[in-house]
Amino acid sequence: MASTLCHRLFDTRHSVLAIAAALALGGLSPAVAQTVSDPTPNGQLLVAAREGDVARAEQLLARGAAVDSRNRFGKTALIVAGEKGNLALAELLLRHGARVDAASLEGVTPLMAASYGGSARLAQRLLAAGADVAALDNRHKPAMVYAAGHGGAAVVAALLDAGVPIDRTYEHGLTALMWAAGQGEVDSARLLMQRGAATTLRDDRSMTALDIAADAKHDTIVSVLTDAARAAPAATPAAVPSR
Repeated sequence: MASTLCHRLFDTRHSVLAIAAALALGGLSPAVAQTVSDPTPNGQLLVAAREGDVARAEQLLARGAAVDSRNRFGKTALIVAGEKGNLALAELLLRHGARVDAASLEGVTPLMAASYGGSARLAQRLLAAGADVAALDNRHKPAMVYAAGHGGAAVVAALLDAGVPIDRTYEHGLTALMWAAGQGEVDSARLLMQRGAATTLRDDRSMTALDIAADAKHDTIVSVLTDAARAAPAATPAAVPSR
């Protein structure tokens, strides 16, 4: 279960991605139980979204279901589509005017949900619809942290292409590369380095991405970062602070 995700990520101060994921993307059964017993079009729209039933969702919207209806966790059908990677459902909801940045009670947006789930095509569609790449959840994490720490290289690439600065620093001075290194996301780490991510930046513990990968015992990333460090110039580039 997502609620039992590890509560350590580098150390307890840097465990927020796992905790945010557990709070924001987990615990789905109570929400389903709530909406299954709700006979209204709004409640049934959320059931259809959870079940991936696009045709049913379309019928319910035609009957007057509010496209931005929420469950008790504040999740809209579009957030659910992001969690499930359901592009067809997202397209339907957006056509009916769904708010692309409507966030759950935990501050998770559809883009964050899609980024965490590794749904690159859906993330691109949300970005095309105007999703805010700089939005933060309640634990001050943007979509890039969800992508670099869990979602995979394709989503990271989509966010970079949308203009996210590659060396932007997030809470505790962590960059996307540091998140990928700490979570063992090899493909994301490689992509970030190919795109020019700085390997010499340090977090608030004075640890580099290499230090973080070594501490987490992610040997493949350690090897990749070690090779990059040998080839890197001595100067340390400036980080781009978060807004």
